[in-house]
Amino acid sequence: MPSVIHVPEELAATQEKFNGEAGRAFVARLPGLAAAFLERWDLRVTGAPMHGVCALVLPVDRADGTPAVLKLQILDEESEGEPVALRIWDGDGAVRLLEHDAATCTMLLERLDTSRMLSRLPDAHEAVLVIARLLARLTAVPAPPGLRRLGDIARAMLERTPRALARVPDPAARRVLADCAAAVREVVDEPGDRLLHWDLHEENVLAAGRADWLAIDPKPLAGDPGFDLWPALDNRFDAADVPWRFDAMTDVLGLDRERARAWTYGRVLQNCLWDLEDGRPLEDRQLEIARRLGGRMT
Repeated sequence: MPSVIHVPEELAATQEKFNGEAGRAFVARLPGLAAAFLERWDLRVTGAPMHGVCALVLPVDRADGTPAVLKLQILDEESEGEPVALRIWDGDGAVRLLEHDAATCTMLLERLDTSRMLSRLPDAHEAVLVIARLLARLTAVPAPPGLRRLGDIARAMLERTPRALARVPDPAARRVLADCAAAVREVVDEPGDRLLHWDLHEENVLAAGRADWLAIDPKPLAGDPGFDLWPALDNRFDAADVPWRFDAMTDVLGLDRERARAWTYGRVLQNCLWDLEDGRPLEDRQLEIARRLGGRMT
């Protein structure tokens, strides 16, 4: 076992960007934190560190030789729900949780095949159907108490929308966002109670020995499954393909299409609000997804 765990520079940079001083402190603690959990759970590092935007992931073997990964991340409102959801899913459609430390949100997870990511599947339509089938399994269960709720998130978005619209100079873009907000307003009082993944894009789906595909890295909340469709519309973006993808996913999940459309508009609104509030220009493809969904858009 190495005495020092190398923290990738990219992870240090994103932690500082998104979490400031707390991110810098987390990065400084990571080597010691990793060493502590390697000893506590009797693990041996077997490969180079991996990372996403927020977490350090170490490939390890357990004492009995079982391959796994050690995931270290900041405890916040997104990460605190991850072990809760993984425990409920218990490997059905998602990576299996093996160990969890509540104080730090450190997790030991089964190791999947990182060389076989859904984003590498040549057939974009089949990739959409893979995500839809996984969502059908993941959202089949009610969310437990204590998770973030879509209704609260949606109401907060609607409160922020008027100020955001004032920052949009293009009248056509402003109209799309206003229509998205109007669609959310119609469903905000019926936000749903299913356990949502919230971030099921192609790079969060990996192959495994026990299943063709499994989901990783959920950012769980309680809500309507229609709020989970947007990533599959955005992956390998093809404007002309948006209606087919939307119809295929709502068919697989058995969703009411109008409600699903309204909550997908909600995801577009959420993404655009983040861009505007961070001083970034609106992405044309976000607006195009809303337009291509049909319905109320002009």
